This record gives sequence, structure tokens and C-alpha cells, in this order.
Amino acid sequence: MLFTTVAALLCGTPDSATSQPAQAAPPAAQAVDAAALVEGLARTLADYFVFPDVAKRYGAALKAKLAAGAYAGFSDPAGLAARLTADLQATAKDGHLRVFPPRVGGAGPAHGGRPVVVTADGTPIPGAKPQGEPARVMVMQRPPAIPASGWIADGVAYIRFDGFPGDPETLQKVDDFVAAHAGATTLIIDARQHRGGGLDEMDHLFPQLFRQRADLVMMDTRAAVEAGGMGPLSDGKTLLRQPSSSEVVRRLHVVLPAAKPLLGNARVFLLTSKATASAGEHLALALKRTQRATLIGETTYGAGNFGGEIGLPGGFRAFVPGGRSHDPATGVGWEGTGVTPDVKVPAADALNKALELAGVIASQRRPLAGVS
Repeated sequence: MLFTTVAALLCGTPDSATSQPAQAAPPAAQAVDAAALVEGLARTLADYFVFPDVAKRYGAALKAKLAAGAYAGFSDPAGLAARLTADLQATAKDGHLRVFPPRVGGAGPAHGGRPVVVTADGTPIPGAKPQGEPARVMVMQRPPAIPASGWIADGVAYIRFDGFPGDPETLQKVDDFVAAHAGATTLIIDARQHRGGGLDEMDHLFPQLFRQRADLVMMDTRAAVEAGGMGPLSDGKTLLRQPSSSEVVRRLHVVLPAAKPLLGNARVFLLTSKATASAGEHLALALKRTQRATLIGETTYGAGNFGGEIGLPGGFRAFVPGGRSHDPATGVGWEGTGVTPDVKVPAADALNKALELAGVIASQRRPLAGVS
């Protein structure tokens, strides 16, 4: 996220951060020390990847490729990072696991130090705060996480989320939207372009949707990740510690309703696509398993393992999933499978279908900026 946010579901992709100057990327013509990089990556996966047995498979595959000369002679860090990522995914698919090259020109923060939150190009987001230690950053796509919202028909409110960055500006927009659309008979949440993030936006929205406390999603973090101070989650009012084995730190995400939920009586539709990922899928499972929303569209992407970015030799980085999210009742998550909609239609038709189910005919629709 949780991440992310969390700092990380993550989610979006969390990242290692510091207020210290970052190390500059090696010149393009300089050969990369592939052996040191592979050794560091294998060790990092062994220590922190959510499934230790899969981590061993990753490490063995990378070292076999290294011995065969697959990574020899790379002078392009981006090409090597892409090759390592492809080899990891070929060994065992994971919706978040990635290797990234050093940041060009040292842009953005380096590993360790004081937490910051940055955009995808490494620009700090004023006032945004990551969770947990050591420092991580949430890398989110900009423009804004809420590109469109408003009344799309009489009594029908619409809001589109493209991510959950957890920054004060976005959270205020969520609160303002709820206040401006209190008493709506129907709410359409558009998550078709949702790329991930944390829990904060959900923790602002859900209390206004639910009239009773509900269990949403279980989140398991590998104990070694928590012991190393790299867990993206922390205990709180809506994230409750649960009994678990010694290998796992388990938390349950819950919703605590507001005294008078402003959208508690609204019928809710959630629009999904095959691009809906990470925290967007957390949103989808939470609303589906509690039957608080009807999901319309396509099966989601299937990125359910959350974590954060960890620094590697040579300035490389890896997003390493150290936890998994799943249904509290069944233990089944969405990694590799996605969350299936209640009403299956092409993503492009999901909004029209939601309006149809809400009883809105074409002549009743209101023009809304950013929505077609």
C-alpha cells in the first residue's frame, strides 16, 4: 500500500527514501557489477519476500542466469533492471515485484534516513507522510488521484480514483466530496484506472458508507520484514493486530462507521477494469465481500502482495512484496487472479451499465467534466 501505504500497498509503489543527497547513477558506458547486484537482490528476497520458499527459487534462478553469462556486459542499467525483472517474473509471477535502475542524475531520495513522499519523478509532495520505519516513499502517478467527481444525474454522485496517495490534499477532497453529496441515493466509484496506494482514502470514505462495523481485508506481513523495520503497516484504529504464527504479523482492516454516515443509505456501484490494481483491488474486495457495493466491469489486475522499495548495490532498487492481502473469511487473496466483478461488462461500458442499474436514462444524465 499498504500500503502501499501504507506507506504502501501498495501499492503505487512505495520506495526507500532519505533527506540526504542521492547517489548519482553510473555513466551509461560504465559496466554494471552484475554479480554484486544479483547477490544483493537474492539476499534481499531471501530476507524479505513474502513467501520464503519462492524467494529461494528466485535466488537460485538469478544465480544460475548469472553463471551462464546472462547478465554479462550490460552497460545500460535500465536494460539490466528490465532483464532481472523479466527473469523474476518468469520464475514466479508477482504483480508488484520489480527491479529499478538508479535514478538518473541522482534525482529523488536514496535509501535510509528521514521519510518523504514523492511523485513518480522524485518530486516531494508537501505535507504527505509515509508510515513506519525505515523511510519509504509512495511513488504515485500525477495528475491528481481524483481527476473527476460530482453529480452525474439527480441523486447520483460520481467519483473517480486513480490512486490512493494519502496526501492531505487528496484526503480533503474525499471529505469535501462526501459533504457535498450527502444523502445521494446512488454513489458510483470509478476505479477503472486505479493503480494503487494506501489505506487513508478508504479510511476517510468508508465510515460514511457503512452503517455498521465490518471486517474488510486481512493483511499479513512477513515477521522478518517487521523485525527489520521495513513493514509498511502499523497498528491503528482501523488496522487491528490479530493472532498469527511467529512467521507472520497479521492485521485486520476494519471500518468504523461515523455517528451519522452521510452516504450510509446510498446504493453503491464500483467500476473495475483489468488495469485496476493493488489498493484499488483492496477497495474492490472490501466492498464486494461486505456486499456494500455492486462491482461492475472486468476482473482486476491481480496484484495483492504489498511491500516497499529496498536499495540494492550500485544504486539499483527493488520493490519487494513482504506481505499479502486476503479475505478474512476464506484466506484467499487476489494475487495473480484479481477480484471478479458482480456484473461482467467491458470496462468501457461499466459506467453506462451502472447508470442503467441506477435507473438513469440518457436524457437524465448531467455533463461532468472529465467523464464521457
